[in-house]
Amino acid sequence: MKTTLNLNDHILRRAKRRAARDGITLTRFVEDALRASLMDPEPCHAFKLELKVVRGHAPPNVDISDRDALYDVLDRA
Repeated sequence: MKTTLNLNDHILRRAKRRAARDGITLTRFVEDALRASLMDPEPCHAFKLELKVVRGHAPPNVDISDRDALYDVLDRA
């Protein structure tokens, strides 16, 4: 089927260069690009981050609102 498209000059020049480089016609290049664009994407599985919860019974060894106490603990390490 023949059709007329209005394409950006820069894009058309790049498409012609790529088609020539690949040794195919511009028509074939455009068909391949459209076919790739119209393919159904593979379903993307949602990523679920599972965090491990650790419960402790000891009181915290430092009050993080006390900057000096925090620095003392950090300096010990």
